[in-house]
Amino acid sequence: MQIAFVTLHVGLGTFRPVSVDKIEEHQMHAEYYVLSPETAGLIQTTKANGHRVIAVGTTSARTLETAAQESRKQAGTEEGTQVDIQPSEGWTSIFIYPGYTFQVVDALLTNFHLPKSTLLMLISALAGQENIMEAYEQAVKEQYRFFSFGDAMLIY
Repeated sequence: MQIAFVTLHVGLGTFRPVSVDKIEEHQMHAEYYVLSPETAGLIQTTKANGHRVIAVGTTSARTLETAAQESRKQAGTEEGTQVDIQPSEGWTSIFIYPGYTFQVVDALLTNFHLPKSTLLMLISALAGQENIMEAYEQAVKEQYRFFSFGDAMLIY
């Protein structure tokens, strides 16, 4: 196992509840991210060797997926096309919700998120909304704690 780091300067917009009827109309606030050459190289090697990338936290997942989108743009390839992730930095307002196809993240370690949050939608995109709702029913039944200082789960 190897560990790599990314940076995302998270703003309050990440935690703002979704209040629109059509999910596509929700606007994320822009946040600054950095994916270093070392981290990009490690991800490329990991993927090339058939191993999985496990993001720790939804902010890490958003950073990695943003960098993948930027790499795809730089390579001039279509969405859904797998590309080697390249170092990048800049502003992201990526909003990941069910229907999104992950390019980098294979698994995610995260806490239990609040209802109507963009973070709940992100994990639903990765694990499937039905699976997440089932897990949340169990969490409520067992009195798990939610939000940033609550219990955690591994989605794989």
